Amino acid sequence: MGDNVNIEKGAEFFDSLEIGDNSGIGVDSVLSGKVIIGNDVMMGPEVYIYTFNHRFDRIDIPMWKQGHEDIKPVEIEDDVWIGSRVTVLPGVRIGKGSIIGASSVVTKDVAPYSIVGGNPARLLKMREIKSIKEN
Repeated sequence: MGDNVNIEKGAEFFDSLEIGDNSGIGVDSVLSGKVIIGNDVMMGPEVYIYTFNHRFDRIDIPMWKQGHEDIKPVEIEDDVWIGSRVTVLPGVRIGKGSIIGASSVVTKDVAPYSIVGGNPARLLKMREIKSIKEN
């Protein structure tokens, strides 16, 4: 657990959570399994991060009886902003400085400094470096 961490009301997570300095978990968010969160990560409300799923490879056995797949950790690098109601699927890495638009479903890795959105999430644009004079 890092310094200055903010965990909002109703958030749920496993004891395998790693979270860096100045990062937070949004109201009513659920982080299941091994989730690694870097420094300076903002997370909106009702974010769902999954690191495992139900097995469904056999059709002769009901899915609920097939157990779960192996855990695939999710990693969120530094300085990421995750909007409200985002869903992140197992094994995804969200690169440094990225923004994930509200209600997106992230099914694959996100490159650093990307802005992604939609279902499934896709690249909308890249963040650019601006000089102090431009701000």
